[in-house]
Amino acid sequence: MSVFRPAALALALATALSAGAYVAPAQAATASSVDIPYETFTLPNGLRVVVHTDRKAPIVAVNIWYHVGSKDEPSGRSGFAHLFEHLMFNGSENYPGEFFTPFKAVGVTDQNGTTNTDRTNYFQNVPTTALDTALWMESDRMGHLLGAVDQKTLDEQRGVVQNEKRQGMNQPYGQLREIISDTMYPEGHPYHHTTIGSLNDLNAAKLDDVKNWFRTWYGPNNAVLVLAGDIDLATAKQKAAQFFGDIPASPTMAQPKVDVAVLKQDGRTELEDKVPQVMVNRMWNVPQTGTRDADMLDLFSDVLGGSASSRLDRRLVHQDKLVDSVSTANWASQLGGNFFVRAMVKQGVDPAKVEAAIDDEIKKLIAEGPTADELARAKINYESSFIRGIERIGGFGGKADVLASCAIYENNPGCFRDSLKAVANATPAQVRAAGAKWLANPSHVFTVKPGARKELAEAPAGTPAPFVLPKVDAKYKTTASSVDRSAGVPLPKTFPDLKFPAQQRATLSNGTTVILAERHDVPVVQMNYQFAGGYSADPAGKPGIANFTASLLDEGAGDLDALGFASRKEALGAQLGTSAGLDNSGAYLSALKQNLAPSVALFADMLRKPRFDQAEIDRVKGQWIAGIKQEKVQPSGVAMRVLPALMFGADHPYGNPLTGTGTEAAIASLTRDDLVGFHQQMMQPKGATVVVVGDTTLKEIVPVLEQHFGDWKVSATAAAPAIPVVANIKKPRVFLIDQPGAVQANLFAAELVPSSKDPGAIAFDMANQVFGGDFTARLNMNLREDKHWSYGARSGAAGAVGQRMWRASAPVQIDKTAESVAEIKREMAEFFGGSRNTSAEELVRQQKGLTLSLPGAYETAGAVMSTIASNVLYDRADDYVFTRKAAIEAITPAQVDAAAKTLDPNAITWVVVGDLAKTEAPIRALNLGEVTILDADGKPVPAKK
Repeated sequence: MSVFRPAALALALATALSAGAYVAPAQAATASSVDIPYETFTLPNGLRVVVHTDRKAPIVAVNIWYHVGSKDEPSGRSGFAHLFEHLMFNGSENYPGEFFTPFKAVGVTDQNGTTNTDRTNYFQNVPTTALDTALWMESDRMGHLLGAVDQKTLDEQRGVVQNEKRQGMNQPYGQLREIISDTMYPEGHPYHHTTIGSLNDLNAAKLDDVKNWFRTWYGPNNAVLVLAGDIDLATAKQKAAQFFGDIPASPTMAQPKVDVAVLKQDGRTELEDKVPQVMVNRMWNVPQTGTRDADMLDLFSDVLGGSASSRLDRRLVHQDKLVDSVSTANWASQLGGNFFVRAMVKQGVDPAKVEAAIDDEIKKLIAEGPTADELARAKINYESSFIRGIERIGGFGGKADVLASCAIYENNPGCFRDSLKAVANATPAQVRAAGAKWLANPSHVFTVKPGARKELAEAPAGTPAPFVLPKVDAKYKTTASSVDRSAGVPLPKTFPDLKFPAQQRATLSNGTTVILAERHDVPVVQMNYQFAGGYSADPAGKPGIANFTASLLDEGAGDLDALGFASRKEALGAQLGTSAGLDNSGAYLSALKQNLAPSVALFADMLRKPRFDQAEIDRVKGQWIAGIKQEKVQPSGVAMRVLPALMFGADHPYGNPLTGTGTEAAIASLTRDDLVGFHQQMMQPKGATVVVVGDTTLKEIVPVLEQHFGDWKVSATAAAPAIPVVANIKKPRVFLIDQPGAVQANLFAAELVPSSKDPGAIAFDMANQVFGGDFTARLNMNLREDKHWSYGARSGAAGAVGQRMWRASAPVQIDKTAESVAEIKREMAEFFGGSRNTSAEELVRQQKGLTLSLPGAYETAGAVMSTIASNVLYDRADDYVFTRKAAIEAITPAQVDAAAKTLDPNAITWVVVGDLAKTEAPIRALNLGEVTILDADGKPVPAKK
């Protein structure tokens, strides 16, 4: 969890390609081309409102931030801010039910809530006509919550939060967060404890404690409301006063003073965990958000280790080959920040060598400062990410988020402009000075080594001081409201029409089809070159070759080696990548409009002229194999590795690990000839499709594509593999995977269902929505909201040309493993077995959630591109988004129930990942079916006697 800092300037940097590896940035565009215009006002009760108008889609982002986080929790109250985030989703006095339900009924998108050290926020995008719904709900929980918070609700959400903490702690390296907070800040500092808090403090919380916490912090005068999108100032003023004006202010609470808490001396902490490799994490306490030093440290971080061409990448990954990966970041929060360097040490390498090399590079950068070229690339990285972020009006990092963050932390919604200017004008000397000032201070090194995990002891519950509610400032006044809350939530009678960009087509000389959807809201062009055959085409004995080959395409191409390619990409402000999915392979480009032609030229070199240098093959092999080892220690990762072979058979095209990464032995055996041959075979332009979405036209983009791809010919031939149909098993079976020391069990239930191309796919997906495809679906409401044994339970079947693998999953507290399996089994038997059919209410809720959200679902170019690419893969018509919508609207409960019978609840494959010492006996006692214990490779191991 972290606060937002303007991550980049959205400057349009025109560039020109030279024959060498360096691209010199031209003059930046004017600041007005990247601004987020806004207007602001304050209600008499203290609520600050920020308004940004963006008419590109018929939606409004409603983003409300409360200036309260874990920093404000006194002794004995750790975790209260985060707990209250959860409680505020459980209904209010005038809407006593799940907060999400009315939002699903109006087509909400991008809805969530988060808490960090400094603030709590809630956000959602709603259709313009549903703005009253969102404001009614947000104002009701601000002004009318406490009557809905009872002991049952507190117990329920306390259990959910505790399982959220267990879920985080259960991950590899997951204990480190708790240790970092405790170590980096002294006792009594507001950042000394984690946001999620202590289990003992949460257990000790009384209902009155929780209510007093709300009375103290959640008033309008401690909040900022951002309305962004299809709205204007006059409308915002009228509606903010209507819904929020009569809510009384809360006490005016003083914010803690900035306290960077620079470490007094260097320190070291070592921890053992069930991990496959050593992680070294070196940290400094550095300045708070809103300071120019924080902006300079962002640039220092990028030069040091924040990009593929950074100094640490060059030294540790490419030159000395000491680590599989290295990264740096500067996280600035309200009271102070953290700068860290994190390295994943290669097996067999002494971590001390890694630490020495890191220290050496830091000292060099502090002594020399960045070069002009390094700083130019860092600025463009910083800048281009901002352009891409503000394409969205809401959600994480969108325009509403930027404005709210600035309003909360600096009392200035436009504070991002100061960071934009500081970064644009930064000099090498300024960046060097910031590094010298802060990274010459003491640091702490956290090292996590492979070994036996020991459960961290929870501190005893603290003793809070007696509660005294501070006085409310008399300057705050309420205003009359015409809202009749007894009438219930206002719901719109009309909704915006679904609009999807027109698709234009052309064909390149190489046989590739071009599909263009124009989007001119930000100066970015994205494209996806899509080829038939994904990792289901991996030849026998070479699982992982498709993805491994794809990963090497940007590790040097044409005249550029791996580092030269990375530098060129960064200088252009472009994003490039390749990957293989289950049924297709794709290459991706996101280019700044000003750099479109040179970015496409680099994209073409990546696809047509990959170098496959042996040194890079060897380096990436080491990283890849380390990644596979990491998958095996992650609960969901190991399940996704073993499930396909269990469901399809090891020799089936879909039988390889669902991660697409293959096996250690297969990757180790690959030769350069294997990779060159596979590239020629699978990435063939004839019959391929390039989907382009963004700020361009067919007249403009086709000549650019033709110039760089038109003469691309490949002599090899290949066809996508045939996908045989596999019969489902006839009786249930259970597979257990040991994860010693786990505090949760991860449950998976799987069965095969027909292809995404099957005529009944929409009906089955609707059935899944009712069962487990949504927060309000049966499975999650049972295990999370009713039993509070899990942080979240869900189900679904990912797309596939052949049969799909449907699976339900839930991480649950380990002492409720058998009980949770029994509940999942009961829910499946009732729904898929037909004894508890779909209710009209359930179906309508899912229909509305899936269809009314569509006008807001295509806000970004990426969403449009993904949908078009899926239509190509599954041979769907251009108007599929409209025909699918109509099919969902027309489906009946009886049709959903018929589709549910696709699944046989008595033929389920169960996979349980957890500590066998705590899971095996209870699972066997359920008598679900034959029980087999597997290792992380999916091989049977003998049961212990």
